[in-house]
Amino acid sequence: MTATTGACCAPIAREPLTEHDAAELATLLKAVADPVRLRLLSMIGSHAGGEACVCDLTDAFDLTAPTISHHLKVLRTAGLIDGERRGTWVYYRVVPETVSRLGALFTPLVTV
Repeated sequence: MTATTGACCAPIAREPLTEHDAAELATLLKAVADPVRLRLLSMIGSHAGGEACVCDLTDAFDLTAPTISHHLKVLRTAGLIDGERRGTWVYYRVVPETVSRLGALFTPLVTV
């Protein structure tokens, strides 16, 4: 079996992660490892206008508002989403750089 190296491989297969990078990526992976948080991230990212009000998110789950808030806090602490208070509601949006970093971990790089 031949080891593959170079631009054809996902970053995780190209070279060993540093201890620092592994710790940062593990935090991101832990944040999305929960089905509710993964759904929340998807709902926020795919919402019209690129952001979603917490009021639009809570009805999609059979969970209490404090539980949804906890999951949103985990995503926000990990840097996957950001939020802005407008009146009584908070509007969330995906942080593209952080989500891209997570996605790029396993996505092979394509050279043209």
